[in-house]
Amino acid sequence: MLPSLLIANRGEIACRVIRTARALDVRTVAVYSDADADALHVRLADTAVRLGPPPARDSYLRGDLILAAARETGAVAIHPGYGFLSENADFAEAVIEAGLIWVGPDPASIRAMGLKDAAKQRMIAAGVPVTPGYLGEDQSPERLAAEAERVGYPVLIKAVAGGGGKGMRRVDDPADFAAALVACRREAAAAFGDERVLIERYILAPRHVEVQVFGDRHGNVVHLFERDCSLQRRHQKVIEEAPAPGMDAVTRAAVCDAAVRAARAVDYVGAGTIEFIADASEGLRADRVWFMEMNTRLQVEHPVTEAITGVDLVEWQLRVASGEPLPLRQDQLAISGHAIEARLYAEDPARGFLPSTGTLIAFGPGAGVRVDTGVEQGATISPHYDPMIAKLIAHADTRDAARARLGAALAGTQVWPVRTNAGFLVRALDHPDFAAGAVDTGLIERAGEALMPRERPSEAALTAAAGELASAALVPGFRLNASPRREAAFLLDGQPIEVALASTAVPSDRRERALITEAGQTYALTPFRAAAAGGGAAGDGAILAPMPGRVIAVEVSAGERVRAGQRLVTLEAMKMEHSLSAPFDGVIAALDVAVGAQVADGAALVRVEREDS
Repeated sequence: MLPSLLIANRGEIACRVIRTARALDVRTVAVYSDADADALHVRLADTAVRLGPPPARDSYLRGDLILAAARETGAVAIHPGYGFLSENADFAEAVIEAGLIWVGPDPASIRAMGLKDAAKQRMIAAGVPVTPGYLGEDQSPERLAAEAERVGYPVLIKAVAGGGGKGMRRVDDPADFAAALVACRREAAAAFGDERVLIERYILAPRHVEVQVFGDRHGNVVHLFERDCSLQRRHQKVIEEAPAPGMDAVTRAAVCDAAVRAARAVDYVGAGTIEFIADASEGLRADRVWFMEMNTRLQVEHPVTEAITGVDLVEWQLRVASGEPLPLRQDQLAISGHAIEARLYAEDPARGFLPSTGTLIAFGPGAGVRVDTGVEQGATISPHYDPMIAKLIAHADTRDAARARLGAALAGTQVWPVRTNAGFLVRALDHPDFAAGAVDTGLIERAGEALMPRERPSEAALTAAAGELASAALVPGFRLNASPRREAAFLLDGQPIEVALASTAVPSDRRERALITEAGQTYALTPFRAAAAGGGAAGDGAILAPMPGRVIAVEVSAGERVRAGQRLVTLEAMKMEHSLSAPFDGVIAALDVAVGAQVADGAALVRVEREDS
């Protein structure tokens, strides 16, 4: 086994590798940027080395700095994780030339699968079925247009060196081909420095099915069955599962055998994924599944494969890198149950899935599932890296049971004030098509608003939370011929609301905030502290910041008369604007902030006094 290992990555994959290495008595070295100086992976490792400033190009993408860190700490091997330099053949070569062990495939294998056109030609030679299309050297617009006509519309134009949906265009009409080609080439050149493209038949009901493969240096290659990664948004995976729904034994054998042939064709060593596209318009059939590309690294979704096979893929990586043969033969691998993984992102579905940043004042993933994460409560989500903050993985005997378990965990996931897609994921799992296993890559787009989480919690949840905060915001009210009714003024995520209190509500000790987590969404309810409080006595009228943020507008001045509901201050927090309004008619008695000020959670911003006070 390796004596020491440097993990050239960050986040949950770095934490995962460190924990597995520790269990094998392997000393670990973490690397970090200034943005990650206090990150979890840094604290978990035996040693940590600073790389540079936060931008990845100045830190995690600096192969020279990573090699220097390995020399400095005496690490004998480098694990690249995924992303960053994990599929960079030049870096892999530099690691090997430096006398270190590269925990991954040979550079030649990475290069062989790195260009889509060359990879497909190699697959054709190996007898692996590929999507009908054009992979030729003639890149003239005329030839490409003619090949599109031959393949038959709709077609997909794809960057030869592409990935992640970049340099990709669907074309339904020949009249649109020329413009789409220009745009695709421009995007490919900007993203990959290579404007070459290939043409593929566009699959109208596509499913993304991939097979986990593993090879060693003793000539052994096995598959660990398939995963389905069809639930995607803008070509990015959202929910993954294993095995693929609707996969029969004949189709599984054909697809998995093709994946092993693909791996053998490039003398593959280590963990890799062969990705296929399937036309699911008539269900999964062996003759309608085609090779798409190979990922020459560990995948984000590898935990679902681990769950159904009982294999630790990272441990396998370290053992194979040490020169050991694969721990199991193909006939010793079997599928047990079903697993589903959801990617929890720091993003706001209500604002077009914009990334959300800030400090995790509250972070509590739901119970009953495996959670892979690189953060803890109190950590900061920065704008410099991928916004995924955790993966939640459920495993059960059946798909329905796994789906229910994951949905319950996501529904109970509390994250605040950073916004997440947890509520969106809950609704995606509950969508009738997903529940039935009728998934294709267009499901999220078709479902549209049906997957958007609620803007506010249920009245029952509001009432319960308001009862906890009642003493800070009580407003007694009366109705003729009815029992007395009490209402309270609050801020719900910075917006003023009134909530009817349960008759059994007991005044609390003036708590500042209640967090409401419902169906995966977390809301902050804070007292307005502005309304009358028992016996007609005046409240203090203090307007407090509902969360940390920056003041972007002050619309009143000291001494100004204001009306109830009039906007006073606007706060920008978590990339959202929160308008804070007057709780009653009165006068601005104190104005404690100016435009541009950074304020802490709970900071006093404005105080309104009633004119008769």
